[in-house]
Amino acid sequence: MSTIVVSHGYEADSDSVWFPYLRKVLEAEGHRVQIPNLPDNTAPRLAPWRTALRDCLANTDPRDTVLVGHSIGGVNVLRLLQQHDVDTAGAFAGAVLVATPAHVPAGYEALADFFAEPFDWPRLRRAAERYRLLTAADDPVLLPDPIHHVKDLVTGLEATAVVTATGAHYGARPDDHIDLPEAVQLILDCLSANP
Repeated sequence: MSTIVVSHGYEADSDSVWFPYLRKVLEAEGHRVQIPNLPDNTAPRLAPWRTALRDCLANTDPRDTVLVGHSIGGVNVLRLLQQHDVDTAGAFAGAVLVATPAHVPAGYEALADFFAEPFDWPRLRRAAERYRLLTAADDPVLLPDPIHHVKDLVTGLEATAVVTATGAHYGARPDDHIDLPEAVQLILDCLSANP
């Protein structure tokens, strides 16, 4: 049984957007899904979010765990991975970043704390066996151009990206429940490639 740990985004929680769908599908396949409610979701700060995510991972084996992040939650995943001790604990099986920005999106300056330090790309590449990205070309959050965010992450992480023509931010509001089979497939792809 593998573990999937999800970091939700701004103003979201464990029951937002496509998380109930993800939990239902993956638990039906025998996986354990954990989606912690991160603190102060309407005014997120990196340190408490990263700590809450780390606490959720306390009893997991990184080599059999996939981290999933939606929006700024994907940056939270990257910041956690950047501090991960690969030599002691081993690399995570994978990380799936959904609608994740590579830098502060226009109009979301309140999230600048997550981008205060540059990404350590070589360290991140060691921290997970594989990176998968899922972004919609019409995402209204990843401004000024969603594709620029994707290119920066693909280059830095040596990631594989899936870009859909539509899908917006994969849930326009936290209570906008949708099915997102593309995210499930990317998670399963990380697990199936696990040696």
